[in-house]
Amino acid sequence: MADAAMKMAELSARSGVAVATIKFYQRENLLPPGVRTGPNQALYGDAHLGRIRLILGLTEVGGLTVAAARRVLEAIDSELPLPETFEIAQHAVSEAVDPTTVTADALAHVDALMAGWHVSDDNPGRLAAARVFDTFTGIGQIDAAGWFRRYAAAALVAAEADIDELDARIERAAKAEIVVVGTALGDTLFSGLRRAAQEHLSSLRYSAPPAPEL
Repeated sequence: MADAAMKMAELSARSGVAVATIKFYQRENLLPPGVRTGPNQALYGDAHLGRIRLILGLTEVGGLTVAAARRVLEAIDSELPLPETFEIAQHAVSEAVDPTTVTADALAHVDALMAGWHVSDDNPGRLAAARVFDTFTGIGQIDAAGWFRRYAAAALVAAEADIDELDARIERAAKAEIVVVGTALGDTLFSGLRRAAQEHLSSLRYSAPPAPEL
């Protein structure tokens, strides 16, 4: 990484990350080494600072394990086509679902919701949605107001926002980074906004009417 100008202590101070943690990132191949200036000395640049912030975003906000973060960072640094980078990012941030644990009926229902979509059989989202369907129906719930259909529509809108954000980048590295960041942080963003929207709508629909004035 170019523009190396700061020592480890300054990198630690500017990033807010302990020196021991930075060294851990280097041992785990999350952070590239600095430019050596002596047997036990190296200099670091703004690119290292940016990578540390990316690591923190992926692990602390996105919830990725160190191993998962390493996989997606390797994808960013590679020359892989963007669809493959998406696949790596999706599998890294998603819980692995054994296809044999979801029913054929659930998969058929989810596939019907996604009619016309280009989705692979082992897509982690497809399998996760099918498991939700199995759980939802297994506890005796019914989709009375088009819950699954409306979620599918909302997911398509969110995914289009992801791809539009990707298209706004020019360089391949920048596109790859937003693929990873958007996939890892997008789930948290969508979940957070959904919680806020639930409070908003429930307060509008179910708040008690004001007491009449005496």
